[in-house]
Amino acid sequence: MSGGAAARYAETIVSNSRLVVVLVLVLTAVIAAGAAIGDVEDEGIGQFETDSEETAALEEIDDTYETDDGVVAQLVIRDEGGDVLTRDSLVEGLRLQQDVRENESLNETLDDQGFLTLENVVATGAVFEDRAAEANGPPDTSEPTLEEQLDAIESRSDDEVEALLADVLDPDSDQTQGEDPYEFLPTEYEPGTTDAESRIGFVFQTDDSGPDDEPQAAYDAQVEIADLVDDRFDDAFLFGQGVTDEASSNAVGDSFAIITPVALVLVLFALGTAYRDVVDVLLGIVGIAVVMAWVGGLMGWLEIPMSQLLIAVPFLLIGLSIDYSLHVVMRSREARTGQLETGPGQTEETETLPADTDGGSNPAAGVRSGMQFGLASVVLALAATTFSTGVGFLSNVVSPLPAIQDFAILSAGGILATFVAFAVFVPALKVEVDDVLENRLGRDRRKQPFGRGTGLVNRVLSGVVELVQRAPVVVVLLALVLAIGGAYGATGIDTEFNEADFLPEDAPEWAKSLPGPFAPDTYTISDEAAYLGDNFQEQGPGSQSQILIRDAPADPETLTAIENATSGIEENSTITVQADGDAAIDSPVSVIDDLAAENDTVAAELDERDTSGNGLPDEDVAGFYDVLYEADEEAVSAVLSRTSDGDGEYDSARLLASVRGDAAAQDIAEDTRTLAGEIESESPSTAIATGGPVTTAVVQDALLETLVQAFAVTLVVILVFLTILYWVRHRALSLGAITLAPVVAALAWLLGAMAVLDIPFNSETAVITSLAIGLGVDYSIHVGERFVAEREQQPTLESALAATVTGTGGALLGSALTTAAGFGVLALALAPPLQRFGLVTGVSIIFAFIACLTVLPCLLVLRERILNRG
Repeated sequence: MSGGAAARYAETIVSNSRLVVVLVLVLTAVIAAGAAIGDVEDEGIGQFETDSEETAALEEIDDTYETDDGVVAQLVIRDEGGDVLTRDSLVEGLRLQQDVRENESLNETLDDQGFLTLENVVATGAVFEDRAAEANGPPDTSEPTLEEQLDAIESRSDDEVEALLADVLDPDSDQTQGEDPYEFLPTEYEPGTTDAESRIGFVFQTDDSGPDDEPQAAYDAQVEIADLVDDRFDDAFLFGQGVTDEASSNAVGDSFAIITPVALVLVLFALGTAYRDVVDVLLGIVGIAVVMAWVGGLMGWLEIPMSQLLIAVPFLLIGLSIDYSLHVVMRSREARTGQLETGPGQTEETETLPADTDGGSNPAAGVRSGMQFGLASVVLALAATTFSTGVGFLSNVVSPLPAIQDFAILSAGGILATFVAFAVFVPALKVEVDDVLENRLGRDRRKQPFGRGTGLVNRVLSGVVELVQRAPVVVVLLALVLAIGGAYGATGIDTEFNEADFLPEDAPEWAKSLPGPFAPDTYTISDEAAYLGDNFQEQGPGSQSQILIRDAPADPETLTAIENATSGIEENSTITVQADGDAAIDSPVSVIDDLAAENDTVAAELDERDTSGNGLPDEDVAGFYDVLYEADEEAVSAVLSRTSDGDGEYDSARLLASVRGDAAAQDIAEDTRTLAGEIESESPSTAIATGGPVTTAVVQDALLETLVQAFAVTLVVILVFLTILYWVRHRALSLGAITLAPVVAALAWLLGAMAVLDIPFNSETAVITSLAIGLGVDYSIHVGERFVAEREQQPTLESALAATVTGTGGALLGSALTTAAGFGVLALALAPPLQRFGLVTGVSIIFAFIACLTVLPCLLVLRERILNRG
């Protein structure tokens, strides 16, 4: 859009302002209708998919082995410094199960197994003792009811229960009925003792929902069971997806209850300070409402599912909206107060703007001519910003991940909506409103632009002008040193994805002292997750990684390799090590050990085939596997797979490793791959690490890689566009690179700050840091365009620089203060994702503003001096 076209565009908007307002409102209503018509669903980070060896292996496992699709919650009972293996504590655990069973709605969500706890194992042993004592013949070995278990424990004294417990905790005892008692005890439990500070149990629930639906009934039941746990025990908790979802949802609600009033006050205060006019503040809010209506409608019409990535979109658009609004309003104010002068660089149309009713000496002093002149002088920068940021974000559409594609499309559509709202709708609406207020009600609507008066802001901006004039080389060198330091710091940024980082944290004391509706709840879920990961072997989604073994699962060397690899797991590994020192890994080797210990036939067959004395078959392994199948088909089929043609061959095996729930997915993947590599190196088999945490790490790494690639594509696209733009308009090839340089510097500073603040650079924060590019390009284009325009009009470099920094700089300062204050306050949230979002967004805005108001003017001054010397 050339200068003449910009003037004609502004004239069209202003001359037909009423029609423009009506048309935009109608278009907005049509687009916003998509929010009601479209079917928008939720999509999480974990639902992303990508092709990989690990994903293919997991799909093969799902097709070959029986997988448990049920829901599991962990019940932890603790008494730090005390003992939870007392008779009273075990009785309370059984009574808790009774409470749940007696609640019809809760009982319906439990599967056949229901609760699996140490108290069940001990009580079952007590029932069997009683049956053996009372039976004349063979005792009844059927599974006892919960009532029988409770009666058996309550009928015994403390000493009798302790003796029974000692027998259960003896690994050689037959009281355990196949259950490993150590899985219920902390990793620091000392085998052979009958006391422990904590114990864990498991609640197994059914999942009657569809394959793509969440088991909401089970999740809701977890929340109710958690309340019953709190009623029964002084220090206990239930940990499950339903409980964490409930805590996260409540924490977000509490966060916004605290933050929304503060953010609203800060934003309105900042806007009020910048505008110093209620009408202009309200016009800006109306424009933001139009943008948000477009975003909601586009999500509906395009059926874009909500995901964690899309949280950045509305914040990006609100930031751009405030910036666009300030530039349009401040430029029209400059025009009306005579501070935006015409000059040689203006076209004839701009120079001959008609005077309005006031007939002042300034041809743009009236309502309509002031907006026409102001809009004509800024619309080109707005269009350039819209195109560069829109295309930059749209470059993410090439990602193979659907959620990234949705993010790209929605961002680009929202950026276009921002241009429509503030370069079309708001100028037309402001003309109509100001015309009524000034020409009909007699209210003078001429206002001083922010930063152009004689106040503190003007003095600060004037100081920036003086700094840029006196020491441009020093400023550029300092920025470069900081950028290099930031880039170096970025090499050490944590790129891991840890689901525990998304759990809400407890509120600080000052927040808890707030009055009733604003006081947040107490959140211990994050500490509970850490305690669970530090002390116990977990169950449920994300608690197990797997290894698929192909090619030679019945080779003796494969079994030996599995034995050697699994026995070498260290305690600092993400793979759980049990209280007895063994790794919590189910494998063909562990099944052989278990069945040989409890089945005489298996033991005899193993002894016959074990020629080396290592406890594993050295010959006819496939035949021995057949013996295992006859002994316990369910246990063996979980770790071994027969060929489908019925020839009795074994085509694969798998390992299931329990992992720390609070560990990063990348750490779990690394440890699992190390284990798989050791097995593969010592055997003729192929071993592939897979499982939920491993595939999560693969998806997160692929997601991060595509976002980094999108950064590079975005910067290249913007550089090419700006280079072409400045060449076509000013025949200057270097201006494009110069305009983009402060954006790159600000991005480097941001990455360095994230390293210092220990904020990870993962798929979540990578999307947030795209704000640095979006807002940085916006700020940079406005400064660059203003400087070029002023340089053509002003007689000296110094006067052009002063007009640029105090004019456009004032609008940028107002925008930066408003958006940084509004979104930076999210750092006070209880939910870590909101905290990181607020902190990273606020820092990115500040850095983008500083870079564009200091580094860019210095580069422009140095370019000017070099050209003059040439």
